[in-house]
Formats: sequence, C-alpha cells, structure tokens
Amino acid sequence: MKRNKLLATMAGVMSLAVTLTACGKGKDGDDDIKKPDQDITTKTSDVIKGTNPEKCPDAAKNRKDSLVIGIQAPDGVFNPVYYESSYDGYVVSSMFASILEVKKDGDVTPGLAEKYEISPDQKTYKFTLRKDLKWSDGKPITTDDIEFTFMVKCDQTYDGPSDMESLGIQGWKDYHEGKATSISGIKKVDDKVVEITLDKVNAAAIYDLAIAPLPKHYYGTKYAQGKADQLKELHRKPEVASGAYKMKEYKEGQQVVLEANENYYKGKAKIPNLIYKTTNEETSIQQLEAGEIDMNAVTVNAENVELVKGKGFLDAHIFPTNGYGYIAFNHRQDKFKDPKVRQALAYGLDRKSIVDTVYKGYADVINIPQSKVSWAYTDDVEKYEFNQEKANQLLDEAGWKKGSDGIREKDGKKLEIKFLATTPNPVNDAIIPVAKEGYKALGIDFKPEQMDFNTVRAKIKKKGNDFDMYFMAWGLTPEPDSTTIFKSNGSQNEIGYSNAKVDELLQKGLATTDKKERTDIYHELYKELNKDLPYIFMYQRRDMWVVNSRVKGIDLSPYRDFTNDLEKYELQ
Repeated sequence: MKRNKLLATMAGVMSLAVTLTACGKGKDGDDDIKKPDQDITTKTSDVIKGTNPEKCPDAAKNRKDSLVIGIQAPDGVFNPVYYESSYDGYVVSSMFASILEVKKDGDVTPGLAEKYEISPDQKTYKFTLRKDLKWSDGKPITTDDIEFTFMVKCDQTYDGPSDMESLGIQGWKDYHEGKATSISGIKKVDDKVVEITLDKVNAAAIYDLAIAPLPKHYYGTKYAQGKADQLKELHRKPEVASGAYKMKEYKEGQQVVLEANENYYKGKAKIPNLIYKTTNEETSIQQLEAGEIDMNAVTVNAENVELVKGKGFLDAHIFPTNGYGYIAFNHRQDKFKDPKVRQALAYGLDRKSIVDTVYKGYADVINIPQSKVSWAYTDDVEKYEFNQEKANQLLDEAGWKKGSDGIREKDGKKLEIKFLATTPNPVNDAIIPVAKEGYKALGIDFKPEQMDFNTVRAKIKKKGNDFDMYFMAWGLTPEPDSTTIFKSNGSQNEIGYSNAKVDELLQKGLATTDKKERTDIYHELYKELNKDLPYIFMYQRRDMWVVNSRVKGIDLSPYRDFTNDLEKYELQ
C-alpha cells in the first residue's frame, strides 16, 4: 500500500490555461463560462462523458496495444520504500502490489494478503498471503520478502519517507542500531503467514504495515545490514515486479515503458503496454488533442471543463482531492522563528484571489493541513482572511521596522524572501504577482526563483538554507496521521519545523483506536498548527483526469488513483 502518509506533488499538475487566452469575460469581469454552483470540494465524483467518441484521432485509434499516460518527469526513484513524488508513485504502484489495498471509501481490503487479523490488544497484526503468489520472474512471493522489506526500512542507513520509530515494531530499534540481526517483533509462522507485533497501540499501523514488499532475491543482492543505501543503485531499474506491469525501459525525462506482468495475482493486464510519457504545461493539451497520450491530469476550472466537453472524444473524471496545497517556510531561517512573522505573511497574502484565479470555483481556501473529505477535518480555526493592517501590526510587534527604502529591517538584516517556484505551474504563476504586490506593501522584498520541479525538490531535500519559502502540495491517505511531516525531525519534515505540543498531539492521535477520541485530538492538533503555521495553507481543490473515451474501466475516488485497477482497463 502506498503509505508514505503524504505524497509530495506539484499541485495544479497540468493546466490548459495556455490555450484559453481567447476566452471572453462577461459583465463586471465575470467569466462567461458557468462555474460550479456548490461547494465543489465536498461533492462526490463526477464523470463527464465525451459525446462524440468517433472524433478520436487516428494516432490513438491505431495504438491498439498501449495505454499512454502523461505525467510530470519522475525522479527515477522506482522503489516502493523510497519514492516520495507522486510521479514516481504512479510508476511504483503499477509495478508493486501491496499486502492490502485501499477501497473507494478509504477503508482497507485484501491485496497480496487474502486476510488479516488484529489481536484483541491491538498490537499484533497477522497477515496471510494468497496461495501461489509469484514475482514477475516466477519466483514465489513469501513472508521472507515482507521481513526483508521491513529490515530495509529499519536500517540505520535508510533515508526514505517511512517513520519506523513512530510505527514502533518490537525490536526495530535494536536492529536499527546494529544490536540485533533480525527484528524480534516480526515472526514468520511459515512462508504464507507473518505476525508483526508493536510496542504499543498505533491507530495508523494497518496502513503502515500493509507495505508493497520488495523481492528479497533481487534487492537482497545489494543489501547488508547497515548498508541500505546500496539499494539506490537499483532505483531506476527494478527488474522484478509484483504488480500489473513490469519495467521494460526508462528514458529519463522522456518516458517509462512498462509491459504486462503475466504473473500478476489478479490476472494479466488486458492492455499489453503501459507508457508514462513526460508532459508539461505547454505540451499536455496538444498531446491529448492529437491522441499522442490517452490520459493526463488537468487543472480543473470552468474553462478547462468546457474545453474538454467541446472535444467530444475526451472524458473528464472530476473528484475531490484528498490533499492540499501549501506554501512552506524554512524554519531554520531566523526570520521565520517568530510565529507572528508567519502569521503576518498569511494575513498579507490574498489567497482567495490566487485560488480563484487558478481554479475558478473548483477549489476552496483552507486553513489546516487536511482535506474536507477526511473524518478528521475541522473548520473551527482562524481563517487568515486577507488583512494587510493586521499583517503590518504583527510585523511591527515582531520587531521588523521599515527602513528608508521601505523594506523592513531587524538587527541589521532586511526582510527578504527567496521563493522557490516550480515552472511551468499555474499556481506559482498566480502566487508570484499577488505575493510581490502584497508583500511589497508590507515592506517585504519578495524574490521568486523559478526552476523545474525536480530541481526544487532537490534543493528542499538538502534541508539547508538555500531557500526561504516554496509552494508544493501534499496528497493524503485516508489515515490522518501526519507524524512524518510535522513531528520534530520527522522523516518528511524537510523544513525544520518543531513544536513540542504538536509532537505530543501527534503521539496521542496514534495511541488510541477510538475514532471519536482521535477526532477530538486531531481537531486540537489542527488548531495548534493553524496558530503556529508551519505552512501558509492554501487550498483544497478538485482533481480532473482527462481520459480518451476509448479507455474503458476507469474508476477513481479521492482515495484511489488510476493505478489501482490497471489490469481491468481496455482499449476500444
């Protein structure tokens, strides 16, 4: 199961805005295209079917054996225990099956495991694998592979997104520190049955334990205890798979070519080849129109919905995003250590203007790190509506005074912000002019630096001082725990955020399985995060996947992406 808790992604993904400059305006500047008439982020999924499939371009019609999906260029980390970007995640999920899967409603259901059992004390999880499971090379999938995968994740040199300390498998720390050669809490009953025991109750454990295992016979050739980093040599060439497809070819920056896995436990995929083709802001719509790609994520707004409808041979799958966009602060920088400065920057940014510009009614401004589709969501927090008077007051209280040039200063340092901006990206295109104008009025020198997505990710991963702020988005799982993100020194806490109360609440949220208790804890957590602001929380939007009508079997939800049913898809 994809359980990195939060998946880093470039929000907005693809946009068709470059083709829409001719769209007119109605009276008073209102768009002449109808906007949604309801709270779009809480509505269930919609499918807008193409009305003229016969308009499908010949390039697509003649491609009988391949499904081509457009995505941003992946990092090339095609390993289920290491990947972090959602683009790598799509490829990984196509090749590696999980012990359990997520249903459309967010609950778990059997995957590689035909069943699972939880002990009365909620500490021991027993997984029973299906019979006759095979890797793509014909070797059996066994509990050895599950144990091996957890050894990698518990290794002292593992630097992936999983937080094994929070999960708390018995004996993980002894293995991590090299005091033991196995993890005492993992008991292989036989080749098909494994029991995993935790030190204490962990409400999120069912998601964390339901991993996509690695084939020990392949990755084990590169692994020795204390040397998990050697597995990185295989990130770009996973030659053994358990999912619907297996690797055929990877051309960096161009495409990933996969072929159907004849040993997939659900049956061989009906489409022989799956190709992930690199697209960007300027090429995505042209490739959909020309039939060069069959699917792509497109920024959802009124114009783009109408544009897709007008093509006739494209379907639009629209559903609430289980995720949110945010602007992060680098908390290692002295200027951001005072929460009044962070609050001032939130009040001083016209977020609604930005969100409306990009999504035009298909996204809502939010103020916590959770989406409206979650049972843990609350709106009972400070809204940080655009208020420059309040922002000025907070900056004054924080000791930042305007100099003769109009820029605020403190202790001899000017208030400058270096903003890393991925490009092409319609959200950053909207953020930059609004932030420059709004922050200039507050006496802040806002300096955007635009670069490609992977370069921005690399700068952030260094966890240094090479940036002040950046915009990204997180994709969430059904489980609301965000320990890896907001816990001090969390495995995905790349901004240096630390708050003792947040740490305490995150721990409390995992310590009980009572949903009412957890709801109350997360509401308290979100109020603290809303006040302390590790990020400027931006929006929850709707996702829109545009799919050529010739592709049948697509069934999406906020909790399940298109990779869950790859073996069912057909081309007509």
